Amino acid sequence: MDFPVDKWAKAIAERLSDEWDGKADFPEDAELLKEVLTKALSAVPGECMRLVGSGVIEESYFEPLD
Repeated sequence: MDFPVDKWAKAIAERLSDEWDGKADFPEDAELLKEVLTKALSAVPGECMRLVGSGVIEESYFEPLD
């Protein structure tokens, strides 16, 4: 978990926007969702970090796959 909050925020936002049901029909909105979530999560680091290690994003997300 030794990664900057901004990196976690971007990863969480990307994952959530990528898994959004409306992505196929509204790809521009999926990109907008990613941008908004990244900014929001970066603005409140404590709340962002609460998601790390949850069902939203695993703590090992940035570890290389072996």
